Amino acid sequence: MNTLRQILRSAPAVLIASAFFSAVAASGETPPALGATLSPPSSTTKAPDTGGFIQRWLLLEPIPANGQVTDNAVQATVKSDYFPNQLSVIPKDGDKVTVKNAEYAWHALDTKYYNVNLYHFGNMLKKPTANAIFWAVTVVNSPTEMRNVRLAIGSNSASVWWVNGVEVTSIYGDRQTVVDDGVSRRITLKKGPNVVRVAVVNNAGACDFCARFLDSEGKPIKDLTVSLSEAAN
Repeated sequence: MNTLRQILRSAPAVLIASAFFSAVAASGETPPALGATLSPPSSTTKAPDTGGFIQRWLLLEPIPANGQVTDNAVQATVKSDYFPNQLSVIPKDGDKVTVKNAEYAWHALDTKYYNVNLYHFGNMLKKPTANAIFWAVTVVNSPTEMRNVRLAIGSNSASVWWVNGVEVTSIYGDRQTVVDDGVSRRITLKKGPNVVRVAVVNNAGACDFCARFLDSEGKPIKDLTVSLSEAAN
């Protein structure tokens, strides 16, 4: 059993909403306990939640990077070469990459909520989350070809998103995660597996992201399954 799995099963309870953290801190109250937000997958595939949010991802441990979140800085950061095939690889749980003589592992995880708490992820691993880039990959399986859909995302802080190797949306600046904060142009989901990839650049503080697909009428698409391999469906 790897270290993260052990940590996940013994991690102290945390809050995931950074705004709530701020409100509690300002009031001086003791925050209530919530269960751990991340856990290893227990099945081959997983449906989106009731709001259509993708809850299964492969997450790479945070890599130190330029934490500036302006448009130009983020684009330069995500397009730097960190590891081989970074815009095409579909890793397996436990795979490792080497960046400047340091090793970083991929972890297959489900989130309990609509968002993926990267601050929680880094903190459990005792990895710094400030001035860092997080990479995440998942595979969304569609039962049919779906035209005119949009990828709708939110992140804290900046993020750049790809579907099937094509950059489709991005958001910049020191921002809180807001549902559907960024919405892609209309795209087509292929029948079968579709690879969704994101790079999140964090300056400091809380860090998380969320994503779902919307149909041509702007409604969440729930008739999908999420896996961590193009072979699973």
